[in-house]
Amino acid sequence: MSPRFCLTAAACFGFLAVFLGAFGAHGLKDSGYLTRKFESEPDKDYAGQKIKASYKYLLDYETGVRYHMWHALAMGITAVAMRQQKSKLLSAAAVCFMLGILLFSGPLYIIAVGGPRFAGIPWGAVAPIGGTSQLVGWILLATAAFRYTGVSANSTTA
Repeated sequence: MSPRFCLTAAACFGFLAVFLGAFGAHGLKDSGYLTRKFESEPDKDYAGQKIKASYKYLLDYETGVRYHMWHALAMGITAVAMRQQKSKLLSAAAVCFMLGILLFSGPLYIIAVGGPRFAGIPWGAVAPIGGTSQLVGWILLATAAFRYTGVSANSTTA
């Protein structure tokens, strides 16, 4: 992945996180959509408490937005690092952050809007794959930072 593509994708993911955050606050929270959609669902366990399914799914959606934005920022940081250091580790980290956004936040959005088995897919089982991808991305970023020698990717050696 090139630094240019990575930074462009990070900016687009950042925009999308803000957009989806606003949609969650106004389109889901304020509209009553979740209350109507999940009114027949049983209460859910959350941190040892029973809460309405609609509120649980709103919390899940908000978690998706939060992780989405953090990992868009992580992609941006990775893109900047890629301009300084040519590294397969950094490229892999960026890919992991991107997959993490798509496979962690994406399923949380789908669960909140469409339900836990929207289109017959158990979206709650997909999210851990995305979360694992995010963790791997952070490990790869840390490894690349640890290995950084201080030599610019743009410099030439004699």
